[in-house]
Amino acid sequence: MSNANDTILLKPTRRQALTMMALGASGLIMPNILGRGEAFAAPPAKPTGQLVIGFSQEPTVFNPHLIHIEVDEGIHFSVFDPLFTVTPEGKFTPSLATEVPTVENGGISADGLHWKIKLRDGVKWHDGTPFSAEDVKFTLELMVDPNFRSWRKTGHELVRDLTVVSPTEITWRMEKPFAPYPSILAMTFIVPKHILGAEKDKNTAPFNNAPIGTGPFKWVERVPGDHITLAANTDYFGTGPYLETLVYKYVPDLTVLYTQFKTGDIDVVGLQWITPDHYDEAKGLDGKAVAVVPAATVESVGFNMEKPQFKDPAVREALYYAIDKQTIIDALYYGLPTPTESYIPQQSFYYNPDLPKQEFSTDKAKKILDDAGWKPGPDGIRVKDGVKLSFTNSTTAGNHIREQVQQFMQQTFKDIGVELTISNLPPAVMWGDYWTMSKFDSVIVGINFQTGSDPDTSDYFRSTAITAKGGAGQNSWQYANPEVDKLLAEGGQIFVPEERKKVYQKIQEIMRHDLPFLPLFQYATVRGHKVGVENVTPNINVRIDSWNVATWYWAKA
Repeated sequence: MSNANDTILLKPTRRQALTMMALGASGLIMPNILGRGEAFAAPPAKPTGQLVIGFSQEPTVFNPHLIHIEVDEGIHFSVFDPLFTVTPEGKFTPSLATEVPTVENGGISADGLHWKIKLRDGVKWHDGTPFSAEDVKFTLELMVDPNFRSWRKTGHELVRDLTVVSPTEITWRMEKPFAPYPSILAMTFIVPKHILGAEKDKNTAPFNNAPIGTGPFKWVERVPGDHITLAANTDYFGTGPYLETLVYKYVPDLTVLYTQFKTGDIDVVGLQWITPDHYDEAKGLDGKAVAVVPAATVESVGFNMEKPQFKDPAVREALYYAIDKQTIIDALYYGLPTPTESYIPQQSFYYNPDLPKQEFSTDKAKKILDDAGWKPGPDGIRVKDGVKLSFTNSTTAGNHIREQVQQFMQQTFKDIGVELTISNLPPAVMWGDYWTMSKFDSVIVGINFQTGSDPDTSDYFRSTAITAKGGAGQNSWQYANPEVDKLLAEGGQIFVPEERKKVYQKIQEIMRHDLPFLPLFQYATVRGHKVGVENVTPNINVRIDSWNVATWYWAKA
């Protein structure tokens, strides 16, 4: 896999760099390797048929700007639209905007401070109300509303002087240039002012349980714990939709999810896909298209840095030594994923290949804990200053491979005098307040840390992104490092990729040293769908499979 930055390493001018920024020049190229037969049947003239997508986690957050996780974005991409989207090749393409703003077309000033967005005319919300620039203004203001539980303020907090020039044009000024902002806008779904604007408490508005968007599918119903049904928006302005009905089915047990795919109850296996232990069988199934697809998501063991057990960096370092990463990958994941030391995917231009390689050594782990003053107690569990080196580890109940990883870690941790207790929860509970409000001790979690293909991770690492402390973001580890805060601010104002690279490689060094989470591997996901479902295309620049579900359709038999 290559990346689009291979073409721009000649140190472009600031003006050129800004143009490339707006074109998604920092993207990762993702080959289209799924869902493409040798010959395409033409899509239907009108929406036809039903398609069932299986998710192992239950979507529960339907306002795209409330705190949420990846699985919720399956619904967001179906119901809403951003101003522009990002393709598998890392390029931006217009959605609600008529063109992607660049320096060349006058959408962005040469200094990166002044923005002008031209919008489509004739777009309607699902209730028939016309879409306009007022909705864009409302959405950008909502993101930074102090009374709203926004999932992301990064970038939006720099927007000033939002001005509706006309129903189809909006302008604003950035307080300072911010290189990641196009990637952030590509993941900022526009919501309706005429519905949400009048709500006193937008966190609990009825809209949040029955969303109305401009997207290719309309909300029909949700049966909690089972499925969500959407119907074709026949007035959609874009390509498609080609399906009459779209069903997101929730199947928490990954073995059952695979079984339902095998029997035909599920047409497309979405998040968390087919587990590696089923790959050999799956690739030979009749009538199924199955392939291994690299993903930007990184699996890690994460710590709640406010728990006394994890405040000592020696503990985090020792625990990393006590994880037999390669055996976990080989024995439990059938060698499919790639071990990593970074949170940035290895295909990225910004990836740092020179980070120290983790070594499995219980002897070194014991010595580190001994030297740091963690002494075994009467039961063999280490103690220091009255704090016992005992904690829970949580992940999604029903993910049998993660559960095996936990059991594996439990044994090796016990060997070094550490007690790990497994405490798994249903997905909706696990990734609700328990995760976002940092109520856990430790977790096993897979995260795509990037926004599109941009390396900025302010939402995850900046000290002001700790939701449990009143911040806006996804820093559930409660990690705080002033040097990282400074570097993130610096990196956001650099537009030349070669210069940005130095900053983000330094951040990777610091994260590898501080270890608020222990990186295990970058995902290699086993994706599958029925033969005949067209245009299921992986996109490493987004966090969910159904990013282009508007264009999916059943080929004629």
